Amino acid sequence: MTTVRILGIDPGSRITGFGVIDIAGDRLRYVDSGCIRTGGNEFNARLEEIYARVAELIALHEPAEICLERVFMHRNADSALKLGHARAAAICAVFADAIGFRPVLSEYSPRQVKQAIAGYGAAEKSQVQHMVQRLLSLDGQLQSDAADALAIAVCHAHSRRTRAMLQAAP
Repeated sequence: MTTVRILGIDPGSRITGFGVIDIAGDRLRYVDSGCIRTGGNEFNARLEEIYARVAELIALHEPAEICLERVFMHRNADSALKLGHARAAAICAVFADAIGFRPVLSEYSPRQVKQAIAGYGAAEKSQVQHMVQRLLSLDGQLQSDAADALAIAVCHAHSRRTRAMLQAAP
């Protein structure tokens, strides 16, 4: 049975969560998670740090597949734009090595992630966090952004399994 490594990214201009899982058949295994905290630096410096740290994570974990949360429209257009920039910095890190290894990149809306993890597209953050801990058999408290990134990775694992079953159907 082949094991596939998935890196989930929850982008943010100040805190970008990441979560790494392995999937083999129906089994999910936690590998790593955490947060990239960019601090109070100037905005372009924060984007550069997101890019560099995501590139480091890719080099360290060598994921075959990477998934991110799609931008959703905030009440504040400026916040949505900054979130879009953070996503772009992470995506650029994925495609930085055009000649070598290039993982598959997928995107999911917050509603899709919540539906896949908690069974309800409008689930609260605490419900998603609780389900991530249960699905990955984790003890202790996860950082919120890391839990969100793990949820994105688990959502992708479920989606890829569903796609595989549909392709195998007659």
